[in-house]
Amino acid sequence: MRSIARSLGLGSAAMALTAFTALAWPGAADAAPTGTESMYAPSALVLSVIAGEDPAYGTVQRAVTLSCAPKARGTHPSPGRACADMRRHAADLDRIAEPGPGVDCTREWNPLTATAEGVWQGRKFSYAHTYANPCGLYHTSSTLFAF
Repeated sequence: MRSIARSLGLGSAAMALTAFTALAWPGAADAAPTGTESMYAPSALVLSVIAGEDPAYGTVQRAVTLSCAPKARGTHPSPGRACADMRRHAADLDRIAEPGPGVDCTREWNPLTATAEGVWQGRKFSYAHTYANPCGLYHTSSTLFAF
């Protein structure tokens, strides 16, 4: 019985010494695991195209991911161009939501809603734009929702 108690006592002392050494050793306590900190503000979005005019109740047709810091990546087919569009127009995405010049779409009502949800340059980001029909979405001047 004494040997078990002695073993537990020595084990506890060894753990305490290890913890003290880790806290007292210069640089050990403030070392961060690799990959958890970045000098870039996070910019990661989920882009989706939803059938219907209300994203809360529509059916998701397609969705991709887009991360723009430190470099463009994700499942978006053109992440570099999509990130460039976000950098230029994040404050007013409606400017790039309209069809490009010279595009005439029919007036049928078959709504699709494009959404962007996530974090952009360290801040929560949420955007939704409803197009009257697929023509409007497919002929925008941007590659952001071209997937």
